[in-house]
Amino acid sequence: KIFQAVVSCIGGDGTIYIIPKSFETALNKLMAEIQNTFKGLGLLIPYCWKKGEACVVRGSDTVWYRAKIVEVSGSTLQVQYIDRGYIESIPQCHLYPTTFYTGIPPFCIPCQLYKTLPIGNFWQQEAVEYLQELLKNEEVEIHVKELPDNPWGKLSISLYFGGMSLSSFMAYQRYCVAEDCQDIQKLGVFEGDLSPSYLLQPLPVPGETFPVTVTHLVSPKEVYICLDSSENLTKCSATDRSASCDSEGLSKALKWCNKIVKTLPHLTNFKKELPCLAEYVDGLWYRAKLLSITQLVPVQILVQFVDYGTYLVAPTSRLRHIPCHLLKYPVQAVRVLLAGFRPASDDKNVERIPYSPEWSLKALWTMVDCVEGKRLSASILTVSPEVTISLYGDDKNLVHLKLIEMGLAELDQ
Repeated sequence: KIFQAVVSCIGGDGTIYIIPKSFETALNKLMAEIQNTFKGLGLLIPYCWKKGEACVVRGSDTVWYRAKIVEVSGSTLQVQYIDRGYIESIPQCHLYPTTFYTGIPPFCIPCQLYKTLPIGNFWQQEAVEYLQELLKNEEVEIHVKELPDNPWGKLSISLYFGGMSLSSFMAYQRYCVAEDCQDIQKLGVFEGDLSPSYLLQPLPVPGETFPVTVTHLVSPKEVYICLDSSENLTKCSATDRSASCDSEGLSKALKWCNKIVKTLPHLTNFKKELPCLAEYVDGLWYRAKLLSITQLVPVQILVQFVDYGTYLVAPTSRLRHIPCHLLKYPVQAVRVLLAGFRPASDDKNVERIPYSPEWSLKALWTMVDCVEGKRLSASILTVSPEVTISLYGDDKNLVHLKLIEMGLAELDQ
């Protein structure tokens, strides 16, 4: 069985506690009921606690949770939150014995990685801490491999985060040995002889109007757009819905890559068009491709962020190998030319775009104002030799009409 789950806790012995997403509604309902039943403080009179006894615990967040006694030690008790998995030492005044809710099975499931042997036959403290940092409270994909021999045993699973196998990733980090490491190359840790490349975004049918956002402007006429299928999905074409799913999957995969980016090797091959991960000025890592070496000492590389169209000159320290599974998502940004206008022949503005001097800077900034943060729509006119579109503003008028009104452009029939 395959299902989505949230990792609630990593035990000290490396046990992975998960809460299936399908359990969330029932768990939230139970938690609300517990809060209505138990109010105020815990049991303030002396009580003889026994190991394994059911109770409710008032956590540090003042919320009541189901728990069981794991160990009795004087005035402090060690309890396990049965719906979360983690173990904590709690003063007796924060507990209350109860037989309520004992007929409801725990919502979290203890798991172990299938056919994965930790180095030294047990998970080292460093590995446990790494698992906690990587997985706690994150949504993952669970593949059930073997059921436990008894109902309270651990479920044997393969766990995937952002398209990567946890067993293979931990084996690559040398925390364990995984019997099935065939997908370790998906981490992109080997250059190999292959020249990977990105998939291109499938475009809607010419003549069809579809929502877009402009992610980068090269000039008033040359821009990068992303298909925006976040609204009115039911009215969108299959291409739009596919683009939306790709975008969501890519966002999740990139979030995971940002968590493990320090484990990915630095780039050593600087072949033109080579896919890579590059660090942007916001400190996050995005998909990119190499364009050229702009400086040799120190080495500076011009890269383009393929999902936005933007450019950056970066040192090699800000470039990393891209995990191969990130290549399955089509590039989100599409370079297009806008139809219907051309630079004004009588534009007297002296400041010009250096790489496109037929346009004034004023025309560029005016176009930025017309498209930035706006709900736009587009219709493809031609796909060859260049993708050419008509671009409409949120008022359904062509965006370039503003430039024509200001004398910064003229109609091009």
